[in-house]
Amino acid sequence: MKVVFMGTPDFAVGALNAIVEAGHQVAAVVTQPDKPKGRGKEMQMTPVKQCALSHGIPVFQPVKIKEPEAVEQLRSYEADLFVVAAFGQILSEEILTMPKYGCVNIHASLLPKYRGAGPIQWAIINGEKITGVTIMQMEKGLDTGDMLFRTEVEIAPNETADTLHDKLAAAGAKLIVEAIPKIEAGEVLPEKQRDEDSSYAKMLTKAMGKIDWKMEAGKLDCLIRGLLSWPGASTVFRGKTLKIWEEEPAAETLAETEKDALPGTIVRVDKDAFYVQTGKGLLKILAVQPEGKKRMAVKDFLLGYPVKVGEAFSVSDLEV
Repeated sequence: MKVVFMGTPDFAVGALNAIVEAGHQVAAVVTQPDKPKGRGKEMQMTPVKQCALSHGIPVFQPVKIKEPEAVEQLRSYEADLFVVAAFGQILSEEILTMPKYGCVNIHASLLPKYRGAGPIQWAIINGEKITGVTIMQMEKGLDTGDMLFRTEVEIAPNETADTLHDKLAAAGAKLIVEAIPKIEAGEVLPEKQRDEDSSYAKMLTKAMGKIDWKMEAGKLDCLIRGLLSWPGASTVFRGKTLKIWEEEPAAETLAETEKDALPGTIVRVDKDAFYVQTGKGLLKILAVQPEGKKRMAVKDFLLGYPVKVGEAFSVSDLEV
């Protein structure tokens, strides 16, 4: 099948590779414009553009995909199908109906749950046990189109947004190459989404990374894992930002002397961890990143920052 692939970040790279390796003709890859990055502000290609160039595929980078010139460029490829994976721009109805088989999207959730920009992170933040990938026929609404194919992915107890991202990207790549020949053969049974079962996975913000120690340990654990690695979860220790990289709800119960500690108080210190009182239960902190430093295990952190029982974290004046 003749395909135009639309995608931008790492999540989409596996799908593009899989489509090429399956022998489909990728007429063009459409991705976001290059952007300056780093202190030197050097222009950096998107991961999907790098992948496309490695395969010798023409790349199209419109600033606005809805502009007439961009629409005509898309039309010139005469593709049978547009495959979209985290492209980053909204497609007009004219584009959605342009190819013979329309546009399909590789969405990183089991629709109708978690429509929107942050399905991977919110599945972890909300403590889900199962998520997955949906191949959806695109329409004007936000992730509201008919579901064509779905596959489930288990969320491990210690899953982070980063590890789940990679699992879902691999699942999406496998599913799309299974789906394309079935779409071409007409072997699809579109399933309408039940809007009443939908939820919206809103875009993450930096403010979400401010740890509220009044939350219970289990929910904080989900939040911290879901925000890895952006924006990250941070607190204030001795007036400076401290990012929490690795933690777990403590299996240990509170001692009598610890039961009156306020949320955010360090109640116990071991050689390789310290324990923080939350709104319910203790959170065992295992790896951190002090302001201006690199990530480190708590056992190394304690060498330079001897933590004392009774010290407390805060979120006041926190910049994340």
